Amino acid sequence: MQIRGRQGWRAAPDYLLRMALSWTRDQRRILAAAMDGVLCVIAVWIAYSLRLGVWDLFSRPVLIFAGVALLCWYPIAFLTGVYRSLIRFSGARTIADLAIACALLTIPLLIVFVAVRMPAVPRTLTILQPIIFVMLLASSRIVIRFALLDMLSEMKVTARRVLVYGAGRAGQQLALSLRHEPQIYLVGFIDDDLRLDGQRLDGFPVFGSNRLGQLLEDTDIDEVLLAIPSASRMRRREIIEMLQAEQVYVRSLPSLSHIIEGSVTVNDLREIQIDELLGREAVAPNEVLMGKTIVGKIVLVSGAGGSIGSELCRQILQCHPARLILLDQSEFALYAIEQELTQMIEALDLNVPITLELGNVAERSTSMRIYRSHRPDTVFHAAAYKHVPLVEANPISGTRNNIMGTLHSVEAAEANGVSNFTLISTDKAVRPTNIMGASKRVCELILQARAEQPGASTIFSMVRFGNVLGSSGSVVPRFKAQIAAGGPVTITHPDITRYFMTIPEASQLVIQATAMAKGGEVFVLDMGQPVRIIDLARSMIQLSGLSVRDADRPDGDIEIVETGLRPGEKLYEELLIGDNPGPTNHPRILRAREKCWAWPDLEKELQQLDATIRGSGDPVAAMQIVSRLVPEYVPDAAWAERLSSGGA
Repeated sequence: MQIRGRQGWRAAPDYLLRMALSWTRDQRRILAAAMDGVLCVIAVWIAYSLRLGVWDLFSRPVLIFAGVALLCWYPIAFLTGVYRSLIRFSGARTIADLAIACALLTIPLLIVFVAVRMPAVPRTLTILQPIIFVMLLASSRIVIRFALLDMLSEMKVTARRVLVYGAGRAGQQLALSLRHEPQIYLVGFIDDDLRLDGQRLDGFPVFGSNRLGQLLEDTDIDEVLLAIPSASRMRRREIIEMLQAEQVYVRSLPSLSHIIEGSVTVNDLREIQIDELLGREAVAPNEVLMGKTIVGKIVLVSGAGGSIGSELCRQILQCHPARLILLDQSEFALYAIEQELTQMIEALDLNVPITLELGNVAERSTSMRIYRSHRPDTVFHAAAYKHVPLVEANPISGTRNNIMGTLHSVEAAEANGVSNFTLISTDKAVRPTNIMGASKRVCELILQARAEQPGASTIFSMVRFGNVLGSSGSVVPRFKAQIAAGGPVTITHPDITRYFMTIPEASQLVIQATAMAKGGEVFVLDMGQPVRIIDLARSMIQLSGLSVRDADRPDGDIEIVETGLRPGEKLYEELLIGDNPGPTNHPRILRAREKCWAWPDLEKELQQLDATIRGSGDPVAAMQIVSRLVPEYVPDAAWAERLSSGGA
């Protein structure tokens, strides 16, 4: 590549720097080692000239000394870790490591050239050469480092301009890492401590958070990096909301453990997680409740490969059960969670055997065989079809899997001495407007009715909660994909709201609710305030550094498009059928007892439903039975017409 003229010469360092930065670390180490080899030979020449007063570059003694020095240097350099540190990060520690390595070099040189005398090789060279060598090495590191920094500064003219929010230890570590990123230009720090306003930290200005809006407008910031891992979730939410309207990309550092370890780098930055917008602190789990029904017990999780089921398995594993049985009808899902848990067992050095059961709980013989074979003490029943439109379009499959799967699991649990059986339910079971919600309410009725039976030995309970962030089919991953594709972001209705909770928190609360169960309770999780889905979409767009395109901002980046409510979907969800929840020993768990069917009456309806599913497979006849069981079920217009007419 030929570079001509002044512009070409100015582009040469930039080209060379970009080429060097594109090399792998091993390639850069090889280059550094080759450069040090040249310096080692030069140090021999200089040492000879100083000792003898003449330049003698290629005589036999010079070549022998240079060869021995090189043969000794490279093993010492690799053993002392000289090439583990990158030249552009060189500092006092690097120079000290070089001095130690060169001091060690004198030992084999003394052995070779003092103990074994060689003509024309002065013994003082064994001391003089390492001294000159370390001076050359240190000089080369310093020159290259500052030359790189100068070229990086030149390149940063077109780099992304960023602010670090937080001038504490995390912010300082992050700023140190940013110095060596060619595509990032650090403008300064923002901090909530207004006393720091106007100060300088590591050469960069610190601004008070009260000047954030004006600063973003005046300095053309592209990105804000949150380095406040110890801040409360409420404070993080306040900061994120301040940044939402500014059309800057926002990323955040992870947990405090990274800061304690002193390992903060640019690679640790991640996008803002949606759970950070919920604005409420997660309550630390009660360890006594977490272990009560798990420690030393045989635990079975049905639907173990699903979003909730897999997280339950992770949480259960850490509570040291005697054995963990994973049951799922999806081969891939079962394989994936088994691989993850096996790695987790090795990493945490746990001694928990895992058993895989590939089967469908909707088959009575399968459920009975699995329960009889393993005799579990505790069961978490998370196996269910949950996607509203799919179940709405496939009512026979939905009711068979959800209702009959629960019934057969309950029967198998009672027959095989299960102590605690917990159903994972949903807020869609409350005054349902879709088949999925109605089927889950029937599942609740089954457990409530069996719990009321005289002499029941199994403690049945249900845990009801709303949407969990990041679960399969949820809006968050869909919105992320739509934003990444350039939009539009689709919502079904501008007024639709949903409750949200993180998967780990929901799973921990399920386990703790199970420990408090006496039989027949419906436990309701405190989901906080419902979130408007359109507000969630706007937040995700703005926190991606983009703007919403609408009537007021026709030049925005991403459009939000309304598609209309899907079949069976309602504007808002509820968690309670009645208004009489009672407190429990956990601040995030409420206890409710709701009206239910007597078992003899419910059993007759379930037998008829089972006969319909296995016989004619008539969806209308099946849903008429479900409607009788759940009188508060209000189907959408299409299903209401079919049910009233008694046919398709």
